[in-house]
Amino acid sequence: MQVIENGSHLTYCTNIHPGESWPEVFSNLKEYLPALKNRLNAEKFGIGLRLSHQATTQLNSSEMGEFKAWLAEHNLYVFTLNGFPYGGFHNEVVKDKVYAPDWTTPQRTNYTKKLAHILAKLLPERVKGSISTLPLSYKPWFNSSSDFTGAFKQSTINLIEVVIELVHLHQTTGKFIHIDLEPEPNGLIENSAEVIDFFQNWLLPVGGEYLVNKLSISLAAAQTLLREHIQICYDTCHFSVVYDNPVQVFRQFKEAGISIGKIQISAAIKNQLPVEQSQRDNLGEYLQKFAESTYLHQVVACYPDGSLQSYIDLSQALQELKETAAKEWRTHFHIPIFNQTYGILQSTQDDILTVLELLKDYPCEHLEIETYTFQVLPDNLKIDLLSSIEREYNWVIQHFIGDSSVESSELKKPLVKMG
Repeated sequence: MQVIENGSHLTYCTNIHPGESWPEVFSNLKEYLPALKNRLNAEKFGIGLRLSHQATTQLNSSEMGEFKAWLAEHNLYVFTLNGFPYGGFHNEVVKDKVYAPDWTTPQRTNYTKKLAHILAKLLPERVKGSISTLPLSYKPWFNSSSDFTGAFKQSTINLIEVVIELVHLHQTTGKFIHIDLEPEPNGLIENSAEVIDFFQNWLLPVGGEYLVNKLSISLAAAQTLLREHIQICYDTCHFSVVYDNPVQVFRQFKEAGISIGKIQISAAIKNQLPVEQSQRDNLGEYLQKFAESTYLHQVVACYPDGSLQSYIDLSQALQELKETAAKEWRTHFHIPIFNQTYGILQSTQDDILTVLELLKDYPCEHLEIETYTFQVLPDNLKIDLLSSIEREYNWVIQHFIGDSSVESSELKKPLVKMG
């Protein structure tokens, strides 16, 4: 993990590495983290750790002691966790199971509490911790307005139970941790407007009253705690797919008093839809390479009048490619961030560049590169994994400090500090 110029920590998410058990996770960390740290000439290096529910149950006090000793030995530290996928995430069909159990369930609540306790033990002094999590639930699972109302209400209550745990942890350990909701296409919260609606109509009023009763504090104090401990994970891929403009989103969130606690730096696929049918056929053949069976790859189509249409998965969208009147598609497929084009496709890299520029006026402490799809990329786009991660780091660092000439051997210059 690196501290860059304005105090931001930069890492990559270890959900790129297959492994659900703690021994598998630790083995991956040992294989990749010291090697990457050395390649980048980093004095201190942080980890964006993904832990499944299974791993949290195996990380006992003995394992924790061994892990902390290894971190100290290699001058590594953990400051953020990915708490989105609860169960299996590689080498199996994930699709909409990635949302289960959702925030309406006690399983999600207890899992997140467990993550918070683990992170509190790992956080360095004076470093805040973050845990990114799913956008409450998955819209296609609900059919009626009463179903949606029930999901929002129960999710809010369960989030407040975690906030209570976070407040207690802060009081007893001095470690401050926030939960960062991660909007994405077809999530129960999928765009900036729905984030603001959730905060204004559920989290602050309903959650605030619930917290007042639980902690015997004023509503104002309760809402302050909620704003501090419930923040947003701004995934640049996700917000690009739903056509949210970063400049507008950052401004609107600030006006609404909503904090962005973590930014996941990732790129989506975008493509203009040609008029000629032969060109569309060619596009369809190329996109088919990305319609793999592991993850959901939601598509949002934009029409000439600016209206949007959402598809659950790329395979569904491809069925309408020949006839659609849309002018552009954006696909939720995390492609490497260092390329702007992939054959006849483009990426949403421009939005990443905009976000990195916005950080000058809207600082965010936690930055995490998240390209978890290397295993399922088309073969012609795959390169050595360690080299890919290194290349993504270098691309971010070069653009974040505004000097495209920076190489990894120069990362100790004053503008880029490690640790």
